[in-house]
Amino acid sequence: MFENKRILVTGGTGSWGYELVAQLLPQQPKEIIVYSRNESSQVAMSREFEDPRLHFRIGDIRDKDALTVACQHVDYVFHLAALKHVPVCEDQPYEALKTNVIGTQNVIEAAIENQVEKVIYISTDKAANPSNFYGMTKAIGEKLIVYANLLHSNTRFVTVRGGNVLGTNGSVVHLFKNQIRSKGQVSITDMKMTRFFLTLKDAITLLFKASVESVGGEIFVMTMPTCKIVDLAEVLIEDSGVENVSIVERGTRPGEKIHEILMSEFESMTTVVYDEQYLVILPTLGIPGLKEHYTNCPPVSFSSFSSEHQLMTKREIRDILHRGGFLS
Repeated sequence: MFENKRILVTGGTGSWGYELVAQLLPQQPKEIIVYSRNESSQVAMSREFEDPRLHFRIGDIRDKDALTVACQHVDYVFHLAALKHVPVCEDQPYEALKTNVIGTQNVIEAAIENQVEKVIYISTDKAANPSNFYGMTKAIGEKLIVYANLLHSNTRFVTVRGGNVLGTNGSVVHLFKNQIRSKGQVSITDMKMTRFFLTLKDAITLLFKASVESVGGEIFVMTMPTCKIVDLAEVLIEDSGVENVSIVERGTRPGEKIHEILMSEFESMTTVVYDEQYLVILPTLGIPGLKEHYTNCPPVSFSSFSSEHQLMTKREIRDILHRGGFLS
């Protein structure tokens, strides 16, 4: 799919961007353009990869003109740029709106103007029945991406919805490990809290599969393992070798759920199972040929996909942390 193609990655200097670029380069693209706001991150990334096919552009997705120029002669866009921390978006909703909603609209319009083949939008489990402003902005982003397929262009738009990816910037794994070392204490918002988790490498592999298989207008949901946050903390404490580490319950933050869902009850009515690893949410909008493409896929047999069910054991948590390189 990506051989001899030009690819633009918005927000490409983040954790997802690093791993995405690392897995894209062996697929022989002609050029990868990393579009982001942070100059020092771009310099560090350039030095790490040292690949002539990798190019960097300083820019903000809020700046439609700069984005349109960056999209020139591009075949595929991976739209990763977002304000993603729940407390930041609760505290500064205007800024979250400008980046996550208006920025996504700019990506759509820039892609259509430059006749990009396909745009892949990275969403989050927090967009399903959103309880916080971050989730709301990502849910609106999903709606915009679905609707973009009706704008009478040849550009196809698809959403990939994931959960928490272990080890990304601001990840709870890094937070817990730092608290264990520096404080001998781990802070948890609620002892009952559960989350979906996936390693970054696995997340990008699934992202590529959805990129290749999608036809435009659908939401690909990665079926991810789930765990209790307190079990994750205990595995990290056991691995650290630090003695007498306590776990303290702090209480949930504004907009924070005890359990996340990857698919809402409403969405389940138009969701099918695809290739075992995915759920595909089909839109209620009439996008020509989309439902026909998934005719042979069985509908889901459950009404919601929640992180409180089918929890990983501590052994399974240890295995996924080991695979991600987070255990000694």
